[in-house]
Amino acid sequence: MDPVTVRPAELRWRWILEGDDAAPAAMDREAFVRHFVAWAGQHASSHRCMVLVRGAEVIGMAWPAVVHRVPTPHAPDRSSGDLQCVYVVPEARDAGLGGLLITETLARAEELGLERVTVHSSNRAVPAYARLGFESSPLLQAHVARTTPYP
Repeated sequence: MDPVTVRPAELRWRWILEGDDAAPAAMDREAFVRHFVAWAGQHASSHRCMVLVRGAEVIGMAWPAVVHRVPTPHAPDRSSGDLQCVYVVPEARDAGLGGLLITETLARAEELGLERVTVHSSNRAVPAYARLGFESSPLLQAHVARTTPYP
């Protein structure tokens, strides 16, 4: 049997290690992969992983999270989305691939009928999101809890 690699977990690990201000990891890579696989299975109904693949290699990922919203008389079945963990490996950046990944993820969100999709962006990625139609809103507020050393 061929060895199996859980690519999203590998990319998530690489993303954390890439950050200059990242806190030390709470577990080693193998433990994280096991944890991540279990987490992805438990959250498959709310988090749908999208991957960017070149040849046989996964070079990017995005995790749209679907949140069910309180029904209204006009819209009894409502949902919104939060675009999480968008990552493209450094050697594939600045070629429009992140934009392609986000565009395809937004198309999936539209298929799901999501009312809106939000994202917590890095400073570097703000222009990319703006090019794809994301905009700041004074009506969308966030309370950021400071419970972990890394966002």
